[in-house]
Amino acid sequence: MKRVTIDMLRAHLLVASLTAAGTEALLCMALPVLPVSDAFFASASFRLFALALIIGGVVIAREFAEVAFEVAVRRDCAIRAARGAWPAVIAANCPRRWLVVLHLRLTGQPFVLAEH
Repeated sequence: MKRVTIDMLRAHLLVASLTAAGTEALLCMALPVLPVSDAFFASASFRLFALALIIGGVVIAREFAEVAFEVAVRRDCAIRAARGAWPAVIAANCPRRWLVVLHLRLTGQPFVLAEH
């Protein structure tokens, strides 16, 4: 597998696992007040619901990261990559740098973090 593909898969798995952990934390806090039996958590409907939440979380994270990248480009905090010519450049003072990097990793685009 190419390094870019592996990096994209790792980014998607990271977002999916963070979404699953957040969902689990919310469920653990809400469990004492929800009138649900233990058998519900072993059912197929709950598993499908959990899978839908994880996929939805990844889609929402992708959208937020894309918006952050577009805003960074408009504010001259990031420069788009040219196909095959040079990687995207992200300024050190970019306010949402981690989201911009997430977008680039999720889309498989090469990037460079500027130092100044």
